[in-house]
Amino acid sequence: MANQNTLLPLYQKLWLKHTFSRAMDSLIFLLLLILLSYRVYSISHYSFPWFLATLCESWFTLTWLTTISTKWTPARTTTHLDRLFLRVGELPQVDVFVTTADPVLEPAIITINTVLSLLALDYPANKLACYVSDDGCSPLTFYALVEATKFAKLWVPFCKKYNVQVRAPFRYFSEDATVDKNTDLQEFEQEWSLMKKEYEQLCRKIQNASQKSNPCPLVGEYAVFSKTELKNHPSIIKVIWENKEGLRDGVPHLIYISREKRPQHPHHYKAGAMNVLTRVSALMTNAPYILNVDCDMYVNNPKIAQHALCIFLDSKGEKEVAFVQCPQRFYDTVKDDAYGNQLVALPMYIGGGFAGLQGIIYAGTNCFHRRKVIYGLSPDYDIQNMKKDFGFINGTKSQKKTMQIFGASRGFVESAKHALEEMTFTPNDKLFKSLELKAANQVASCDYEYSTAWGKQVGWLYGSTSEDVLTGLVMHTKGWRSEVCSPDPMAFMGCSPQDNLGQMGQHKRWSSGLFDIFLSSHCPIFGTLFGKLQFRECLAYVWITNWALRSVPEICYALLPAYCIITNSSFLPNKEPGMWIPTSVCVMYNVATLLEHLISGLSARTWWNNQRMGRITTMTSCFFGFLDIVLKRLRISDTVFEITKKDQPSSNDENVGRFIFNKSPIFVPGTAILLIQLTALVISWWRWQQSLLKNERTYGLGEVFCSAYLVLCYLPLLKGLFAKGKYGIPLSTICKAMVLAFLFVQLCNASVAN
Repeated sequence: MANQNTLLPLYQKLWLKHTFSRAMDSLIFLLLLILLSYRVYSISHYSFPWFLATLCESWFTLTWLTTISTKWTPARTTTHLDRLFLRVGELPQVDVFVTTADPVLEPAIITINTVLSLLALDYPANKLACYVSDDGCSPLTFYALVEATKFAKLWVPFCKKYNVQVRAPFRYFSEDATVDKNTDLQEFEQEWSLMKKEYEQLCRKIQNASQKSNPCPLVGEYAVFSKTELKNHPSIIKVIWENKEGLRDGVPHLIYISREKRPQHPHHYKAGAMNVLTRVSALMTNAPYILNVDCDMYVNNPKIAQHALCIFLDSKGEKEVAFVQCPQRFYDTVKDDAYGNQLVALPMYIGGGFAGLQGIIYAGTNCFHRRKVIYGLSPDYDIQNMKKDFGFINGTKSQKKTMQIFGASRGFVESAKHALEEMTFTPNDKLFKSLELKAANQVASCDYEYSTAWGKQVGWLYGSTSEDVLTGLVMHTKGWRSEVCSPDPMAFMGCSPQDNLGQMGQHKRWSSGLFDIFLSSHCPIFGTLFGKLQFRECLAYVWITNWALRSVPEICYALLPAYCIITNSSFLPNKEPGMWIPTSVCVMYNVATLLEHLISGLSARTWWNNQRMGRITTMTSCFFGFLDIVLKRLRISDTVFEITKKDQPSSNDENVGRFIFNKSPIFVPGTAILLIQLTALVISWWRWQQSLLKNERTYGLGEVFCSAYLVLCYLPLLKGLFAKGKYGIPLSTICKAMVLAFLFVQLCNASVAN
């Protein structure tokens, strides 16, 4: 029986049949081709709006082709934990990375809940180490972690004793506690009450500390924070808790890291922080597997590490899989996804499609990595074949060559050799005992990476604010695969932006970073031509890296109906069979996306909110992301990494779901488009009242419908024109938008005069 179990796979990929979705997507693509053919055939109708519509529709057709290719062969992965426990005698070590950068935008109470859930993973504590990167160099964050460790000594045993499912305290105590039938109910209730009391006390301490300029006296362990500035401080590495006895049921190692920062040195945002975590952990525990989690994503399935190892340790996955990505899901979401940021239907279809190709993209959080792949290893690399990567010559390591790649730390170079050769470690190994801090401070310095391969071929890659997608893309280009791991219950849960400002800022950062990748030497097209990126995986990456570029044809197409109404022209076929082609495309697309949302268990209102926000964010956030990269490429300005504000949701706010506004220029394009459409509708209404002009109209119902549809999409901004306070669009933004709308109308009139 045992021999039979060793032959069975630890995970399986199941191919899904989205037959209806395939049929609808194919029909839409066919209709788009027919529409383009009709425009080319109807050359007698050619005019400026007709020509511009043809260009935009050509782009939409190409985009839809990449969408179909991505979605065509969806798959999902199932893991077999029972087989893992039979096959693997001792589980490997796992290092856990948690990143935070601002104690205000990312409150300490959210961070410690994530850390506590990770420390309580249903995994041997002597095989776990948790590293917290604090890029804000905040004494509050360090204080919160110290206090949380005291609570963890009670919380971790409690979770394992009663097999608690949700191991983030703030979520556990907000839900109905469940207990195994074989458990002494009275004993459980007593311990539950104690845990709740201790957690509430912890929350009060952190809350009180956050209201002070300094959370505690800066003496002793905290003295190092007395002379630090946000972007000017030495590296700070503190071992908050060390599992010295190596207890399997104890509390895992917990290490605080704030890397060195100096004003004249580039820091490379999150990618730089992740590389410091990689090097410091290599000197301390050097686990062959790494889990990285954002500070707001808590563990929802305590056995998720074992699920991921089923993929890594499988005979096939061991040779091919670089990383295992768990989906992002959110708790206490805004009703009907008012801001379009819950990402439920999109991952189900697009994410499932990626999974059926060379693999899912790396999403920056909830992801397990092989350390050796992070070090730049290729899937076909073999030390025994005497390949010369990483300084291996005849099976030995050239110290000079390796230091050019990994840096001047001899301890790190030695640990990298162990990781690349997949050597195991023991607690008595001199290189890794007692969590050596002196060498760790060296590799956390801001000048350590100079003249090395860090950020170029090794570690998290630099050059884009979407360092996650870039790093995953390079792994796929080398020939590695990735897998999605989505067990039941979901592995991780997090908080999404609770207002449109956070959502739009997030989309701007994503779109600019992704477009930067497309224009770089790591463009997915080059990955297919000169690397091992599969063709359909390349199309999928092209689809996702062009979010920002998509804004240009969308804005042009959105302005076309208003232009045609003002100039009394048309860009849609009128009073002939051709008018049914764009009508059919519109109807089929909306029916297909609506059904995808309904099948995903979402409401029709959620579908509409996602459609509406898709139009708004594309023509505002993504457009500014596009401008950012254009200015960066012209060397006029550089992109700035903007941290998304993370708040615990409040269900008591009656204004949840309403748009809020500020003086950010991001609202100017959307407000201008809204004013232009309103102007066009007023002009159309006025002309319809003039009986003499009724027979002279060139534009038809199609253009009027498109303008009305856009006004409906921009309804939150329309309400903002008349609202006050934070729910009203600032007067300065309205004035700027009015100027743009006026210039557009004048341009239309000038084109008529010419």
